[in-house]
Amino acid sequence: MSVIVLYLALGVCAGFLGGLLGLGGGIVVVPALYFLYVWQQFPPEVTMHLAVGTSLATAVFTAGTSTLAHHRHGAVQWAAFRSLAPGVLLGGLLGGLIADSMPTATLRTVFGLFEIFVAAQMAAGLKPRPQRRLPGTTAMWTTGAGIGTASAVLGIGGGTLTVPFLLWCNVGIREAVATSAAVGLPITLAGSIGHLYAGWGEAKLPDLSSGYVYWPATLMVAAASVFFAPLGARVAHRLPVPILKRIFAVVVAMIGMRMLAG
Repeated sequence: MSVIVLYLALGVCAGFLGGLLGLGGGIVVVPALYFLYVWQQFPPEVTMHLAVGTSLATAVFTAGTSTLAHHRHGAVQWAAFRSLAPGVLLGGLLGGLIADSMPTATLRTVFGLFEIFVAAQMAAGLKPRPQRRLPGTTAMWTTGAGIGTASAVLGIGGGTLTVPFLLWCNVGIREAVATSAAVGLPITLAGSIGHLYAGWGEAKLPDLSSGYVYWPATLMVAAASVFFAPLGARVAHRLPVPILKRIFAVVVAMIGMRMLAG
């Protein structure tokens, strides 16, 4: 099977998940790209970094189209986005720059355990206190920086962190998914720039790469994802809220187990 067909199929999955759950698709794209790059016999020294950097670059397109689709439904909480965005942008740049040298085993373990905890909490139907609201500016900036850094290091759009945070602050599931998609745009943009810069001049990169961004995969995955992200968003606004929460809990649990597995 042509690698172009596989890239396009991957884009379909990434786009639909991005629209449905506010995810950048990295949880699917990173491992899929890694195995595709191995199959294409890219140098093993750069294969994982290329998968992470390319995943973030494709997620820029997914996040943008998902945000537009959710905005048309009036679901994006732009005030929350504006509060998170500065910290997210800084964290995304920082995460992209340190991913080249930072050991990720500990971060993956903490992240994986956190995701499984969140999934269990959502599956059990535990609810935050009725009076809990979004915190002040400083706390939102700090939260955004943490989300941006972790997301850029791991090559994900941040939805698996942003959505649970917003839910815990009593934001509705549809609004949380929509706002997470918007927050994913500065995360993925900053993270992909950071990976591009970190890999610039790396001698073992394949042709048609800019730093740790491999353009053939980026363009093929993005081309499919931009068509299917709006479909995922439409499904998200039609599904009953309990079903949407269960789907998100299952996906988050799978993410946590993959992270723990390394």
